[in-house]
Amino acid sequence: MSTTAIADYALLSDRHSAALVSRAGAVDWLCFPRFDSPAVFARLLDADAGHFTVRPVGEFRAQRRYLDATMVLQTSFRTSTGTVVLTDAMATGAADDPHRLGATAPRLLVRAVECTTGEVTVEVQLAPRPEYGLVAPLLTIVDGGVQVRGGADMLVLSCPVPLQIADGVASGCVELQAGQRMLLGVTHRSTSEAFPAPLAAAELSAALQDTVDAWQGWSAVHQSYQGPWQELVHHSGRVLQALSYQPTGAIVAAPTTSLPEGVGGERNWDYRYTWVRDACFTLEALWVAACPDEAHQFFDHLAVSAAGSVRGGQELQIMFGIGGEHDLSERELPHLRGWREFLVACADTAAVKWREADQGIWEIRGEPRHFLYSKLMCWVALDRAIALAGALRAADRVPDWRAAAAEIRSTILEGYRKQFFVSLLIGVSVPQ
Repeated sequence: MSTTAIADYALLSDRHSAALVSRAGAVDWLCFPRFDSPAVFARLLDADAGHFTVRPVGEFRAQRRYLDATMVLQTSFRTSTGTVVLTDAMATGAADDPHRLGATAPRLLVRAVECTTGEVTVEVQLAPRPEYGLVAPLLTIVDGGVQVRGGADMLVLSCPVPLQIADGVASGCVELQAGQRMLLGVTHRSTSEAFPAPLAAAELSAALQDTVDAWQGWSAVHQSYQGPWQELVHHSGRVLQALSYQPTGAIVAAPTTSLPEGVGGERNWDYRYTWVRDACFTLEALWVAACPDEAHQFFDHLAVSAAGSVRGGQELQIMFGIGGEHDLSERELPHLRGWREFLVACADTAAVKWREADQGIWEIRGEPRHFLYSKLMCWVALDRAIALAGALRAADRVPDWRAAAAEIRSTILEGYRKQFFVSLLIGVSVPQ
């Protein structure tokens, strides 16, 4: 499970599927070949369910943005020795017709990392786990990359630097100097197709540029709205387009599954479907943020999907598959630990970190100090985790959490007896 907040993930899409990329350069969610296909990277839901990470070694600060008028993500990593820029995209294929964005998508994730100043050591980790982490595939080093075989999916990592394979993970490091650029790619095929060969840097670079051009071409033709919040409205239109399934125009409610409405909750639904109730709002948004063509295609999809549903006394389904499917039988994934682990991790962290000095809620400059508020919030985290232990399936953690909470309580009350409740715990012995 990722401990990264959901809002901290950025969306990539080729209009057939989607990937989620963290600020730390990790692809923690990716399904091939459709939005509703089993994930090949699912660390979003379980620490052992696969990821594809490209980032600097050591500490860094990250800033990111989408390239203008695209869904191509650019992350700048600043380190003590230099800066690298990571550009990520789900390749859409060339688009001569802007209305057919993604029609020739090659099922390829492209990652380009370029050193812009100084020198930076970059680490690459590929840990594929197809079928939501159920499959531990066989990884094989080949000329120009790594082959991945296992289950119904075949993947090929295109990588120009040597990697080592251990415990189902291909990993390695490369030192980049200012002006140097490295291109990586993950290509997907099914077992009924020929195994693809690793792609050369020129092919990956062309695929990336085609994707930038395709999104900018689509935006130029479709986004004519002028008015308040223009940039946000235009980006919202691109997000709706990114969430649409190119062959049918169906728009998924979200690109993810199994994320609860609240941490530790049981409503872990799959939102990679089209809901009839949301259709009117989506259609209206498409008219404003994109253009009528997308709205018409989505309406046609809903009309065809619902055909026959209300005849013969049948009730209209509340949702349909992105290909118009009616049979949406539920499937549970009990092997995934799920997002509830986030709160468990928070409580475990609070039980340890409360002893450390910090800058406080107001991020006071100067040396770290023991702020009352920081200790109190760690106590609150442990108190809430203890109350939710049953829902979190973490009853075994409760004794340790209770002990840590009691220790924090004792420390805070010692401060009260000496100086009442003030912002700093002065003259109080904080356990190490």
